[in-house]
Amino acid sequence: MARKQGNPPTIHTVETGDTLFNIAQAYYGDGNQWQKISAVNGNIQPQSLQIGQQLQIPAVDSLPPKGNGFANIVSRQTYEAMFPNRNKFYTYDSLMTAVQKYPQFCNQGSQEQCKREAAAFLANISHETEFLKYIEEVNTSNWDHYCQANNTYRCVPGKTYHGRGPIQLSWNYNYGACGEAIGKDLLNHPELVSTDSTISFMTALWFWMSQPPQSPCHKAIRNFGFGSTIKIINGPSECGPNASSEGKKQAQRRIDFYIDFCKRLGVSPGKNLSC
Repeated sequence: MARKQGNPPTIHTVETGDTLFNIAQAYYGDGNQWQKISAVNGNIQPQSLQIGQQLQIPAVDSLPPKGNGFANIVSRQTYEAMFPNRNKFYTYDSLMTAVQKYPQFCNQGSQEQCKREAAAFLANISHETEFLKYIEEVNTSNWDHYCQANNTYRCVPGKTYHGRGPIQLSWNYNYGACGEAIGKDLLNHPELVSTDSTISFMTALWFWMSQPPQSPCHKAIRNFGFGSTIKIINGPSECGPNASSEGKKQAQRRIDFYIDFCKRLGVSPGKNLSC
């Protein structure tokens, strides 16, 4: 646990064992506010902290309010109608708990923007999981292929970092960074993403809200349109002139889902649907 060094706004000097999550927990009582600290410090990422580094800690009143924008857009009844054949693992209550950790999700900008964000998120996770039927990557032969040399997030022997959860979180470096952000040791226990439904949804929201830091899906859907979210999630395979015919079909499938969810939520899909 990080040591509180004053009341915000203040300066925090990074000490041994500090993480952005623990620093936010110390100052705000909510570790998931770490992104606010990151934002005022040049979008610094959890793995980049250095002992002795000084971080600005913004005032409590500058934090976003705990919102329920997504719940106002997608009710339990709507969610169940959208995903009638979902795996029982993906509960509405788990999603709502995860959403509370990311209060800016579907809770910034106009109602139209928030509805589009909800539709975009649901379209992409529907594509990744066949409408929330699958928890883990279907192709088990690929499970051992998601380990990349990384000094910060080294692969743990006996663990695999294959696709899991609504966004199909993959690769050791994503499990490591996501785990630090949400306060769970996903590098040593990646199976939590497929056994704890709240954590599973939190990994999807972590990616949606923070990857890449400069322009994650949360910002991209507002600034550039739905096509940009496809590019972020699976751009090399589905976007651009080098995409295969199958990749282009997969991108179109996401677009079709997005248009359908927009209709269900009563909002126009906007411009720039393709990538």
